[in-house]
Amino acid sequence: MWLPSQLPGIEEAMRGSGFQGDPKDLSDLSRPPMSAVVSLGGCTASFVSPQGLVVTNHHCAHGAIQLNSTPENNLIVNGFNAATMADEVSAGPGARVLVTDRFERITERILARARGKTGRAYHDAVEAASKAAVAECEAEPGYRCSVVDMYYGTDFHLIRQLEIRDVRLVYAPPDAIGSYGDEIDNFMWPRHSGDFTFYRAYVGPDGRPAAYSPDNVPFRPAAWLTVSTEPLAEGDFAMLAGYPGRTFRHRTAAEFADQVEWQLPSRVELMSALLAAVERATAGDADAGVRYAAQVASLKNTLKRAQGELDGLRRSHAVAERRTQEAAMLAWLPSQPDAAAIRADIDAAAEVIASARGTRERDQLFGLMQAQTQLLRGAMQLQRLALERGKPDAEREAGYQLRDEARIEAALRQAQRRYAPAVERAILAELLARHRALPADQRVPEIEAVFGADAASAAAALEALYSTTALADEAERLRLLAAAPPEVRASTDPLMRAAATLQQAALRLEDEDKARAGELLRLRPAYMRGMIGHARSEGRAVYPDANSTLRVSHGRIESLQPRDAVSYAPLTTVEGIVEKHTGVAPFDAPAPLLDAIARRDFGATVDPGLGTQTVNFLTNLDTTGGNSGSPVMDARGRLIGLNFDSNWEAVSASWKFDPRYKRAIHVDARYMRWIMARVYPAPQLLHEMGLPLDGADRAPAEADGR
Repeated sequence: MWLPSQLPGIEEAMRGSGFQGDPKDLSDLSRPPMSAVVSLGGCTASFVSPQGLVVTNHHCAHGAIQLNSTPENNLIVNGFNAATMADEVSAGPGARVLVTDRFERITERILARARGKTGRAYHDAVEAASKAAVAECEAEPGYRCSVVDMYYGTDFHLIRQLEIRDVRLVYAPPDAIGSYGDEIDNFMWPRHSGDFTFYRAYVGPDGRPAAYSPDNVPFRPAAWLTVSTEPLAEGDFAMLAGYPGRTFRHRTAAEFADQVEWQLPSRVELMSALLAAVERATAGDADAGVRYAAQVASLKNTLKRAQGELDGLRRSHAVAERRTQEAAMLAWLPSQPDAAAIRADIDAAAEVIASARGTRERDQLFGLMQAQTQLLRGAMQLQRLALERGKPDAEREAGYQLRDEARIEAALRQAQRRYAPAVERAILAELLARHRALPADQRVPEIEAVFGADAASAAAALEALYSTTALADEAERLRLLAAAPPEVRASTDPLMRAAATLQQAALRLEDEDKARAGELLRLRPAYMRGMIGHARSEGRAVYPDANSTLRVSHGRIESLQPRDAVSYAPLTTVEGIVEKHTGVAPFDAPAPLLDAIARRDFGATVDPGLGTQTVNFLTNLDTTGGNSGSPVMDARGRLIGLNFDSNWEAVSASWKFDPRYKRAIHVDARYMRWIMARVYPAPQLLHEMGLPLDGADRAPAEADGR
């Protein structure tokens, strides 16, 4: 997961994989193809036309599809195809397309006032400097800026992104194509998913980012990717660019052990319980099922990922290997300058990490009470915003500054379509039961003050809160958002009162967390200096852990041999769709798809070697969460597919990259073109991308992607 700026330094390796361009071009974010790759704030996407057309995964757009669905017109089931731009619908007030145009190292500026401090003071100094840099960067309207930490407190960069706020749904195949196989096939190979969807980015008539308006016009990107019409084969070069969320490959051996021994097993058990609670609460209620479709999909993905990660880390002996690597570094360290000081910081960091184990179950449950709810989370956001509005903007908590209020409003609006009282109560009942089972010294007094200390009290409290709150009304949430802080704090709404009480706990636990985070921010650089120095002494380059910044991976289309006597080919075909078809979800392929397969109506997208239509393919590229929707490109930078998954054997790649098992799973661009030409036709989009219906040639005016 290389930073673009690192690519010239690994040119030999890239050319060995088959890259035909100049890595220096890839290090320039203002040039194609990198300038065409965008973030959706959790997924990746790319421009594919000069009129702001954006392609990403179907599952990345699931929330927008669900938001525009009703029981009478369920776009999840039926799909969506805007015949004209006028028919395109809003992806929701929270949807964003973020176009990176600046990446600048500002380490000295961030750390200047932190040196000499410890704990919370160190954290606050870094945060204050980061906020000042962001405020200066965002002085020009229309941009979203952030300061990112590389190598765990060692290096800091300022990122500027054009924040496009009017994002519209253009085309989505039915779920039976976009999610074919659903959770049964999730993280599995062979796959047969048409996991793609198109958005369009809109701006105001003046070309600047603006909220949704009928008067807005399509954004004109500086570059867009062209879609390859050439066949694919094992051994072909492949390159992926995207915004991977988080990896933890540079964590300590003790943290690796904690992940395997506690975090992943507990996550598997918790996600299973929450899914069961939601499924019980939505049973027989079609409307609630639609409202919670996106949340259920997310919970299922988290569950399966956690189980796969646990299995993978055990299979790769990741804990033992990390201990060996760490021991080798510590043995090498004494021969280096300042070894004693570095070792002292490494040991101190280990003590801080160990101190968090005593409250980790409590912290996880309290976090989920907010993350997995709609109204309670909204109430707590409103109370926290009222508190922060009493401070100068630079002193507000990150996430509650003026720059964040539009996002808070979007979340409060979207809650209307993603909430049912019985379901939220069921989620909280499950989490509260687990909180009551904690040792007394770990339980949060404010949670017991609101919900009681036993099951009967909790049931009564939930009934009273959700039957009498007015926050289920969007207008009331927005009224409180606009209200003065004293009015919010004086609210007598029962859920607002509950949030006010819970906020006391949130602030107290936040103080503890920031003190610990500040110490680790100060101490971890010593560990990183040791690990990076040792790696370089052995001739190995080191990339920073992923942190939602633009990264590039290069490699090849490659088969997989995951275990003895098992070998997987790198491409799947439509014959596999027919083989899996049962007529029952998630293997209920729609009739137009089956009919087109039966007719062998493949046109120019047919694979010449296989004599049939391909669907998905494998590469040995390095990916993790956030890479969903990332464009996969050939040796000339042309789009050949979209990343959407990893194989089961490599779900653990967020902690350990194992080249024996790691494969990335992509939807073949040829399958996308075929679906849009022969199955759920969108000739207007094929034409816009310079792809005629038969896929044979490009329209010359749109061929160069610049």
